[in-house]
Amino acid sequence: MYNAFTIFLGLFKRSIISVNEKGDYMIYLTGDTHGDFWRIQDFCKKMHTSKQEDIMVILGDAGLNFYLDETDYNRKIEVSKIPVTFFMIHGNHEERPYKVTGYEEKEWHGGIVYVHPEFPNQLFAKDGEIYDFNGKKVIVIGGAYSVDKEYRMVHHWPWFESEQPTPEIKEYVESRLAQAEWKVDAVFSHTCPINYEPRHLFLPFIDQSKVDKSTEEWLQTIEEKLDYQKWYFGHFHDDWKIYKFQMLYKSIIEFN
Repeated sequence: MYNAFTIFLGLFKRSIISVNEKGDYMIYLTGDTHGDFWRIQDFCKKMHTSKQEDIMVILGDAGLNFYLDETDYNRKIEVSKIPVTFFMIHGNHEERPYKVTGYEEKEWHGGIVYVHPEFPNQLFAKDGEIYDFNGKKVIVIGGAYSVDKEYRMVHHWPWFESEQPTPEIKEYVESRLAQAEWKVDAVFSHTCPINYEPRHLFLPFIDQSKVDKSTEEWLQTIEEKLDYQKWYFGHFHDDWKIYKFQMLYKSIIEFN
């Protein structure tokens, strides 16, 4: 009986852990996965996450719309088994979901997301949408330039012309921020404003003068005008903090 009660108590505690005192759900953030979800699977097993209650934010380059063939489909099947709802920002090593067959738009947490009906726990954010997470207003701004663009094209690897935000996307982002009076609680993006680039992580064999920085420069204009508390991004494959910015790669943190 004691063992059974201990198990029951553990399950009861889990129900408390999965939500906070206000009955809210748990939200976690991490960086690029590029199709490798093992660390997230292990994390979810450890934390006993739930598809119905908990959200895992991938800050770009999830790697589920990369090959655009059966490889992606098989990955999505495996990811569908992980007990959490994925909320994925657009990166640069992936196609935008509205350009991929099968995705539909739906409203979720106050904003539009793209979802394939066969994989309902895999949601892709729409750039410029402002989502409500536990009362926190979060704007999403995806996309970045691929410094390996030429290498990928020479070797016939996937490269996506849509990787960076278009003028139309930029206009939409700014219009949504204007509606919000340029005030949000947080920003989820793939890359970051140019003043906060992790230059110590720049690859030595890449000529930075040839790198298209237009997205970072535009994000800088956003940052200078925006009233916000935190800015989370991925892209650079490391974990780092500076000012209000937090870059994530392998770390998984809780979004407060």
